Amino acid sequence: MIYFLFSVGLTIIFGLLNFVNFAHGAFYLLGAYLSYTAVAVTGNYWLALVAVPICIALIAWACERTLIKRVYHLPHTYQILVTLGVALIIQELCISIWGPIGKHVAPPDSLKGVFQIGDFFYPEYRLFVIAFSAVVAILVWLLLDKTKFGALVRAGSEDAETVSLLGTHTHRLFSITFALGVGLAGLAGVLAAPIRGVSPFVGPEVLGIAFVVVVIGGMGSFTGALVGGLLVGLVQSLMTTIWPQGASLMIYGAMAVVILLRPYGLFGRA
Repeated sequence: MIYFLFSVGLTIIFGLLNFVNFAHGAFYLLGAYLSYTAVAVTGNYWLALVAVPICIALIAWACERTLIKRVYHLPHTYQILVTLGVALIIQELCISIWGPIGKHVAPPDSLKGVFQIGDFFYPEYRLFVIAFSAVVAILVWLLLDKTKFGALVRAGSEDAETVSLLGTHTHRLFSITFALGVGLAGLAGVLAAPIRGVSPFVGPEVLGIAFVVVVIGGMGSFTGALVGGLLVGLVQSLMTTIWPQGASLMIYGAMAVVILLRPYGLFGRA
């Protein structure tokens, strides 16, 4: 479900803006570090869960308005170079502020227990992450499928020029969509921090997994991001028990199989 959260923002941004965001993993990283600071200062994880994604979305909005929008019309190679530069800047800022050593974020006291059914044990915090992410998935689906904003996003992904000619302020739509997608990555960083900790070099790894999920599910597909995230997570978990050394390798193996069978992903369009 965490894979879904940081991948769905990437696929929404690509679907509407046709924009390749290589800074997506860095915003996930920044969200994780801001959650560490919020919990360290206030001792309240729930405050971090609400406030940090909003902060990340606002930072992303400012970045889009000042820099990203200037390369929308350029080829993808320029977009990759610009966003890769943004990612490196964010990573080095995190190292400068929080240091190169990883940090630990404690889960809230109310979720530190273990859920037990018979011989099955599972941490309560991880169950919360599954349930909370499912609620977020439903809310994002309702936003994209049942609202005027969602209709504009879906129409813009088909033909942004026509949407603009019909009177929609597409630049504002693009900014909001970019902020929403990156905010979801920040939310994923907050949720993952108590499970994986916070490390300044996790951004490229997260970005790689996000692209695998998007390629498997299909570019621009919300359903594809959900199914792709679950599929990648299950493959990684099962391979960890069978062949731990090859768990990460098999993620890319699954992607290769999908590309061979369906080049546009499970739910993608040509």
